[in-house]
Amino acid sequence: MATFQLDITKEHCPMTFVKTKIELSKLREGDLLEVLLCEGEPLENVPRTAREQGYRVLDILPVEEAIYKVVIRKEISE
Repeated sequence: MATFQLDITKEHCPMTFVKTKIELSKLREGDLLEVLLCEGEPLENVPRTAREQGYRVLDILPVEEAIYKVVIRKEISE
């Protein structure tokens, strides 16, 4: 298992999830992606869309004012 990081704090929707989706597609099963993003639309849309696409959102943590870290795992197929 590996952990990767993506900073999309300077991006705006819909590019926030486009860039996240590109990075998620590179993950192997069990890998983690830590996404730094701004509150508001990115914080609402990125975790929701990741879940809808079969990824597991493990945590949403405040990092600093208006910035959050969303930890997403690519699930292991059974």
